[in-house]
Amino acid sequence: MLTVLEVIKKTTEFLASKGVETPRLNAETLVGHALSLTRMKLYLQFERTLTEGELELIRPLVRRRSQREPLQYILGHVEFSSVTLIVDKRALIPRPETEYLLELIKEKYLSQTPSMILDLGTGTGAIALALAKHFLSSHVTAVDTSHEALALASENIQALGLSERVTPLLSNWFDAVPKTQRFDLIISNPPYLTSEEVEKTMSEVNKHEPHSALIASEDGLSDIKIILTQAPYFLSSGGLIALETGESQHHAIQALATQLGYAHFSSSKDLVGKDRFVFISM
Repeated sequence: MLTVLEVIKKTTEFLASKGVETPRLNAETLVGHALSLTRMKLYLQFERTLTEGELELIRPLVRRRSQREPLQYILGHVEFSSVTLIVDKRALIPRPETEYLLELIKEKYLSQTPSMILDLGTGTGAIALALAKHFLSSHVTAVDTSHEALALASENIQALGLSERVTPLLSNWFDAVPKTQRFDLIISNPPYLTSEEVEKTMSEVNKHEPHSALIASEDGLSDIKIILTQAPYFLSSGGLIALETGESQHHAIQALATQLGYAHFSSSKDLVGKDRFVFISM
């Protein structure tokens, strides 16, 4: 029979042969998850011999990861900006870039709280739920056009006990948002990649994550154009639009914002220095 350490070593070699990045970390995470052990407790049991039943728990997880299914989907959860989210193939995995967008938002609202927030394309509900956790008096409307994604967001809303302040809404962008609603903050991580860009991404992304949440037409700008065109009808006085975008899109977005009559535009870089976020207001 194999010990825990031997299984980790064999799994590491197998995942490396399949092109998985950081194969040792992946191996330890998968084995620990299968055995319900933290990595620290796993280290303390390196010499323990595994039973056949325990090996049967590990094998299907390793097989899925070898097929480049994202680790987060296999584990079924992810930590994002102080909340734990259920994740699966119904929606994109929340990214560190989006976490950083929320940090920038928090800085902008140090002296006030946005009362009404609209999260467009909510996916897992990550942005909506993280903002509701931080801004304790805010109400957030979490919009998605995907029935499956909205079902996942609803599961996360319930799991985090935020159903009184986070409302899921099935809508193609603003279509089903009540025309009388006004929001202090409209925030979105919309599709902004081209098909060609997605084809060049890692297998975890282009083979497993929903392309509808990644790809937009018109050089990745079509959904951003819809948001900026319709947002003025839903912004409160002094309201802010915050978007995650592609790194080469900021000049085009600024030109569109000017054309649509927005008065203020600013751009911010992500954690690796790429143009990633825009902030726009009337």
